[in-house]
Amino acid sequence: MRDRETAAVAAIPETVASLPRDVLDLNPGNMVGIPALESLLTNAPVTGIRDKTVVNDVVEDAPLAALVDEAEKGGHGLVMCMGKGGVGKTTVAAAIAIALAKRGHTVHLTTTDPAAHLTETLHGSITGLTVSRIDPEAAIQEYRNHVMVTKGRSLDADGRAALAEDLMSPCTDEVAVFRQFSKMVQESRRHFVVIDTAPTGHTLLLLDATGSYHREIARQAGDTMGFVTPLMRLQDPALTKVILVTLAETTPVLEAEELQEELERAGIHPWAWVVNNSIAAAHPKSPFLRARAASEIQQIAKVRTLTDRMALIPLLPEEPVGEEKLSALATVVPQYAV
Repeated sequence: MRDRETAAVAAIPETVASLPRDVLDLNPGNMVGIPALESLLTNAPVTGIRDKTVVNDVVEDAPLAALVDEAEKGGHGLVMCMGKGGVGKTTVAAAIAIALAKRGHTVHLTTTDPAAHLTETLHGSITGLTVSRIDPEAAIQEYRNHVMVTKGRSLDADGRAALAEDLMSPCTDEVAVFRQFSKMVQESRRHFVVIDTAPTGHTLLLLDATGSYHREIARQAGDTMGFVTPLMRLQDPALTKVILVTLAETTPVLEAEELQEELERAGIHPWAWVVNNSIAAAHPKSPFLRARAASEIQQIAKVRTLTDRMALIPLLPEEPVGEEKLSALATVVPQYAV
């Protein structure tokens, strides 16, 4: 953990590194409650860890490979990794996609998160795996061009100018990204599509657009026509498997629970949860880390009450970057750091 933190601090851009900086020690428990928050103001060194009684609950292994085994059974489908920023959605999505590709499936791994760098995460090509990103700017420009070529074809100069102005609306941006997303959903009928979604707020906006489109199609079709919308495919558990990614900490679990409730209201039932970077799952020997692990037990237990399926990924000595390390996450139970 010290090595990973040291490397991260060393990588801070110079313009940021030159700013005034406070360094706060890692504490043995979650920063929840007034006493815990007040302790951040003094940053007093933590003492007495070796003398404290540390919860020694055994955390049952729940490998990511087990989720891949079950997701693979359909032979194709949509896997969506959702959650707040910084919990490891990109890592989990990439690990699942690599595992499916190495089992001989055709897999399209894509992201709607502008902060994700999947092509950089995967160093090297993997047979059967395609990696892409839904670039909002590119999607918006493509959609505007499409509308101008089709609807604008029969308009005069004034009409085309008015149409071009309409296409500058923020609503157009949502439609453009939704259009790309819909293509991914449709593609999952033929093979596996794994989507690394943007952080929770952006994902909910995308789902809002999906719901609005569904309601409009339903209104136009009435009772006389059959139809299938992207929302209906997301609601189909045989096609879509939504995986909520979180950390074993109070706030990420709470936010993931709220996301699950939002999805349920849209008729989408999350298929599984993944608890990432768990110290408890790494079975540490250090007294300090055992105290940290003890603070995770309650959150892991809570996640088990919120889902029928859960994977637990232990904190690893090194960042899981690159094909080999990502592949190991979803093929065997990783070796624990001690």
